[in-house]
Amino acid sequence: MEELTEFIQSNPDPRELKRALAIQMVMQGYTYFEIRDVLQVSVGFISKWKQMFQEQGVAGLSLKYRGSTGYFDGGQLQTVVDWLKQKNYWPLSELQQHVEDTYEVVFASNQSYYELFKAAGISWKKTQKRNPRKDPELVEKKTGDYHLVGVSPTRD
Repeated sequence: MEELTEFIQSNPDPRELKRALAIQMVMQGYTYFEIRDVLQVSVGFISKWKQMFQEQGVAGLSLKYRGSTGYFDGGQLQTVVDWLKQKNYWPLSELQQHVEDTYEVVFASNQSYYELFKAAGISWKKTQKRNPRKDPELVEKKTGDYHLVGVSPTRD
């Protein structure tokens, strides 16, 4: 019980805390239905974590998945961001090539490259070569095609 109390006071992840509190309340004599109502968990949740606690102790309440490790360490990430900041515009293909050549990393999704651009404060959105409003011919083409149907231009 003391080990469980120490675990709760160590301020674990909220999911771990809920597991530990459920076990603590079971050990204090609360019914599963009281615990369910207080912690907003299912009776199955309580049973599962009680069994894990009995088999593995406090270690059984800990999260097992810790996420994957990133391709870059903090220093490498900052180096790529600094490299990107040297210019105002970088094509995506150039960033992909640099990351592959320098770090031997190829991301499965372009989203990872976009996150690098974002960290460097660079927009990766495609832009038009020219603003169509500056070309009167294009403006006329867009606005000249719209006509109201069934409305006469003059009323008597």
